[in-house]
Amino acid sequence: TPSDGGKEDGNFSEKVAPAALPKAMPPKYAPMPELLKEDAPEIVSETPTESSMTAVNNNQQEPAPSFQETNKVSERTIPVSVSAKEIWDSLQPVKVHGGTLRTCSFQDSTKRAGVFLKTEGRPLNAKVELWDGPDNTPQTIEIYVEEGNMRPFSTVFETPGFATNTIAIRNTAHMEFPLYAAVKPVKKDVEDGGPGGPALNLSSTNKPKTVQGGAVYTTAFAPAVESVQIAIESDGRPVKARIELLQGPNNSKQVMQIYCEDGMSRPFFAVIETPGDGNVVRVVNVAPLEYPLYATLRPYTVKSYNEEDGNGMRWT
Repeated sequence: TPSDGGKEDGNFSEKVAPAALPKAMPPKYAPMPELLKEDAPEIVSETPTESSMTAVNNNQQEPAPSFQETNKVSERTIPVSVSAKEIWDSLQPVKVHGGTLRTCSFQDSTKRAGVFLKTEGRPLNAKVELWDGPDNTPQTIEIYVEEGNMRPFSTVFETPGFATNTIAIRNTAHMEFPLYAAVKPVKKDVEDGGPGGPALNLSSTNKPKTVQGGAVYTTAFAPAVESVQIAIESDGRPVKARIELLQGPNNSKQVMQIYCEDGMSRPFFAVIETPGDGNVVRVVNVAPLEYPLYATLRPYTVKSYNEEDGNGMRWT
């Protein structure tokens, strides 16, 4: 039997006074003798205080936007969800004569740039390239439009990275067919609806269509649809595709040959004007079978049927 009678009897409360325990110690830590040392760290209570709750609320992330809020954001993409005439009224285009080249450079802080092309009613033939440093062309678009005033061309070039980017616009038509071009750089995400850009905003709110290499995807639109927005993406592989606007059997009103070095970081986005009826958009993946792409097509502006002729007659 030990002489002191307190080391092996298991009576822990008689060996250590209750005042030696940390004041904020939870009861479940009481039987641990290593916490009874004088240099033991103070144990913070697990019960949240008012100050800690305030800090958590300040650092708490905002909830994800709802579907309605996402649609409101997508309306501020480039080009904005207005008619083509209203878009061109806010731009300052330059004249590009047939057979000539015009370039537009912008700072590396620009996240993306909108490119707009039109004519005075004549055909439009152009080649638009994105130059990312010397001898580096990550994105190219070749455009043909039957009537450049009725169907002006508009697209968005993504410019990730920190290199100085340049938009090169070459008028591949003859000298008698000039065109007008405008470039609108975007430096802040709030100007175009979010960090993802218009292509990501469109594909995130709609289900893309997978188009395998060599396959064809067609979509018809109602006569009320005045313009169509289209996004072409990939899983990081190159994208080679041809986009056609048809009005009637094999009657091409607009053709775009696109190439993207990386369909994930540089997706393709464009707005196609579709006046009249019988409009069909055809997407052809001209790449091999191993290079699928993801296409999203949705109406952009829709004609209103609530217009009257002044005599109380409503036409639909």
